[in-house]
Amino acid sequence: MGLSAYETGPTVGAVYGIPPQPPIAGNTRILDAGAVRIGVEYRDVDPEALRAAYAGNAAHLAELEEKSPAGGFSDEGVSVHVYDAADGHEFLRFDLFDAEPHYHYNHRPGPDGEVVNNVVPFDVTAGGDMLVWAFDRLRTRLPHMLAKAGGAELAERVDNAVLEPVLAEAQALAVAARSAYRRAARA
Repeated sequence: MGLSAYETGPTVGAVYGIPPQPPIAGNTRILDAGAVRIGVEYRDVDPEALRAAYAGNAAHLAELEEKSPAGGFSDEGVSVHVYDAADGHEFLRFDLFDAEPHYHYNHRPGPDGEVVNNVVPFDVTAGGDMLVWAFDRLRTRLPHMLAKAGGAELAERVDNAVLEPVLAEAQALAVAARSAYRRAARA
């Protein structure tokens, strides 16, 4: 594929040395799309769950505490995950959250286990509904985004003919989850 720096762009957002909070398997619907798997999950993020997720790694927990806002991170919404079907590594995540929507370029751990988790805030004023935007990016920019996350080899194996019907199903699941599980709707 050989994407240039122009095609993958400079690093934007914040880079964390901790991986994204793992998805909850029971809340995540996984769809096979050939070389990639697409996951759709409704997430209700709170400080206690984040601390529990990183409790087994003192360095990750310390970074979480250091970079958390006062009171910790709290948000909710749909997450769309993009995994390598061969080994399950999550390269991309779109967190379509209510308060702070964002997306992740999540590189494979380095030789010493170092994590590069590039989190990019989403501007709803410029981009509109992030759910629509995210699925448009998956349809039109997935190879570029995978390459930016260190998955250029995976990007070359993506088959759009296999991917498109899976994205249509995943988008329908995301729309349904967003309307069915929103905390405000439960109140």
